[in-house]
Amino acid sequence: MACACMRHWSSIRAPAVASASLQQETVNSRVLVLGGTGRVGGSTAIALSKLSPDLGIIIAGRNREKGASMVATLGKNAEFAELDINDAKSLESALTDVDLVVHAAGPFQQTENCVVLKAAIRAKTAYLDVCDDTSYSLRAKSFMNEALAAKVPAITTGGIYPGVSNVMAAELVRVAKSENKGEPERLRFYYYTAGTGGAGPTILATSFLLLGEEVIAYNKGEKIKLRPYSGMVNIDFGKGIGKKDVYLLNLPEVTSAHEILGVPTVSARFGTAPFFWNWAMDAMTRFLPSEVLRDRSKVQEMVRLFDPVVRVIDGYAGERVSLRVDLECSGGRQTIGVFSHKRLSISVGYSVAAFALAVLEGSTQPGVWFPEEPEGIAIEARELLLERAAQGTINFVMHKAPWMVETNPKEVGLGIYV
Repeated sequence: MACACMRHWSSIRAPAVASASLQQETVNSRVLVLGGTGRVGGSTAIALSKLSPDLGIIIAGRNREKGASMVATLGKNAEFAELDINDAKSLESALTDVDLVVHAAGPFQQTENCVVLKAAIRAKTAYLDVCDDTSYSLRAKSFMNEALAAKVPAITTGGIYPGVSNVMAAELVRVAKSENKGEPERLRFYYYTAGTGGAGPTILATSFLLLGEEVIAYNKGEKIKLRPYSGMVNIDFGKGIGKKDVYLLNLPEVTSAHEILGVPTVSARFGTAPFFWNWAMDAMTRFLPSEVLRDRSKVQEMVRLFDPVVRVIDGYAGERVSLRVDLECSGGRQTIGVFSHKRLSISVGYSVAAFALAVLEGSTQPGVWFPEEPEGIAIEARELLLERAAQGTINFVMHKAPWMVETNPKEVGLGIYV
């Protein structure tokens, strides 16, 4: 494969199967998927089995019936392990016989301890999580010295967003700097998911818990705090998605991208459909005390209350997902990346699986890393990671001017975007 650090790509055609590019290192590897009977973990396991058919996959969870069903779906190289991640001894025992643990047992909000990461370091097992919480991700990073001493490679926030979006941002910044066409000044993450994206109650709980957190953003290098689900803007996600309203949300890639990529102004926004869900979440931030939205037990009660209604509406809303990452440089140069899929429940699995395979193939150095750090995902490994993550996408482009992607762009003169 040509080295991705020597060139950049404007669009990526996702192959039907990426196994032809699979490195030999993964063939006899074993991966433990925590939360493997859930929507995200199950999707990850299925994607791994398709990308690497010879990979050994251990589905870990507390429900034997669901575990047996998943093993039957995956085939002969899969097995089930009944496991509670809060049981330290059984967790460490499960980690001793695998090459990588994928922690998909969320939600991560309001979780005080990185028990899986600590167990992985003790067992000297590579680690990947799908965390989407700022506090948890920074707590994971605090184990850097322990992971270095144990020579354990670990990635936190390695999902779709954050995760794939971080790598997209890192590539936009890298190429902008390599072309010497101005310094990166503004980086904006925009996300859209129809309904819950078919990802189940855990995603619903995550959304509610995030509404209880002040939004961290950066403006010209200054850290600012904003009300969650405020600052609505209308964003064009391109073909297959179109224009959607998105709102400020506290996501870890804002802080990590600001600090690692050195962009002074960074923010993240998210929106959903139908439109009244956005109104409902805005109302929750206005009228419910933040203490209620940060209380996991109260949020779980809310999830049980809303889940039947959400499932019905999800049936009509679908589960399309889109990521748009915008980079503005000094001098007015703007480039974007867009990643859109018809089904989040499938796309999230391929995204996590892409990170898992990169770790198994040796793209991650010992230590605890964010996806945009070159020690986390080596620069030359980014293109393959994005190709694997992009299985089945309806639109995946990088390093384009906005007018080349948007469904209703404004052009004047010789292709000048305003």
